[in-house]
Amino acid sequence: MIELHILAGKKAGNQSVVRRFPFRIGRDRGNDLQLNDDGTWGQHLTLEFRRREGFELTAAPDALVMVNHQPVQTALLRNGDVITLGSVKLRFWLAAARQRGLRLREGFVWVLLLAVVLCQFVLIYRLIR
Repeated sequence: MIELHILAGKKAGNQSVVRRFPFRIGRDRGNDLQLNDDGTWGQHLTLEFRRREGFELTAAPDALVMVNHQPVQTALLRNGDVITLGSVKLRFWLAAARQRGLRLREGFVWVLLLAVVLCQFVLIYRLIR
């Protein structure tokens, strides 16, 4: 659904794909993305998906979180936003959409076309006789 590209910190260059919400980021083991960098709290922030509003970031009380160099407590995220927590910088990015396989539908269409052609042959045969 979304990707978090780690731009700065110990895990710089890595990315994390977020598929379920709420998604927790912090130092503790129970978090979905564990970051052991300077300035990162046990549970630093949470990402949630709100159906009408979009993706919402909520910082832990008294935790410093910046979105695009602006300190925030809560913020709606947009594609390309840079999130800073402690010495870590993350880029919020929408993941590429996965296309479902179309083999079943394509097979159904071919079977349907074959049935129509066979019906036409049967009809022509009966009209000629």
